[in-house]
Amino acid sequence: MPYSQNVREREMDRRKYEARKRRRRKRRRQQFMARSIVVLTAMLIVVVAGYGMYRLITGGAAVQEAGVPVAEVKYVDERPELLVELLDYNEYSRPGTALEQVNGIVVHYTANPGTTAEQNRSYFENLAETGETYASSHFVIGLSGEIVQCIPCNEIAYASNERNADTISIECCIPDDTGRFADATYDSLVKLVTWLMGRYGLTEDDVIRHYDVTGKACPKYYVENEWAWNQFREDLVSYIDTYGIAKTEEIQ
Repeated sequence: MPYSQNVREREMDRRKYEARKRRRRKRRRQQFMARSIVVLTAMLIVVVAGYGMYRLITGGAAVQEAGVPVAEVKYVDERPELLVELLDYNEYSRPGTALEQVNGIVVHYTANPGTTAEQNRSYFENLAETGETYASSHFVIGLSGEIVQCIPCNEIAYASNERNADTISIECCIPDDTGRFADATYDSLVKLVTWLMGRYGLTEDDVIRHYDVTGKACPKYYVENEWAWNQFREDLVSYIDTYGIAKTEEIQ
């Protein structure tokens, strides 16, 4: 074989060898990066899980870690003023069935403009005699902001259809056909809901409308005006932030 041809073949072999080396180095780098990503991801998961467990155990108390403040969890401790006027036991409005787990709060409106909290409470009570329907609510909030409790929070009310079994219901009186709550009613609703949220470990996401359960336009104004409902839930958060206290132990 001519010398020049032999040189060319050796050069080609060298280039092939160098190309294979480069491919092997590239594969090793890729494998190293892949392993590193897996390890870092696993470490991140462990850190996040550990932090989540710590927050769960401590109840979210504010702490300082690595110079970074952790937001404290707050709840409203003060129960709003309310009148406890429980309905008599009857199959139409207070069956006495246990409500074993509270997973949400459902807001309603009375749909009868101008009526008072006491009148709506009396309507529920009279169902024991009339038997015309099954209806009730744990609380009714009047036009002046008065709160009447009709059913204990550890019993179900006939208000929210399939969510009766795991929610607390609140009926709100309305001054006119728009269904918009009066300011006093609205303020009492915020106070009552935020207190219940703290008592049962709920967030604003657990506060829903009757509409969200069945599609019924209830509470009417806050179904027709989605922004108003969103504002209400923002007001819950603001109220807790302003008036809440640090949650350092399980609420009794």
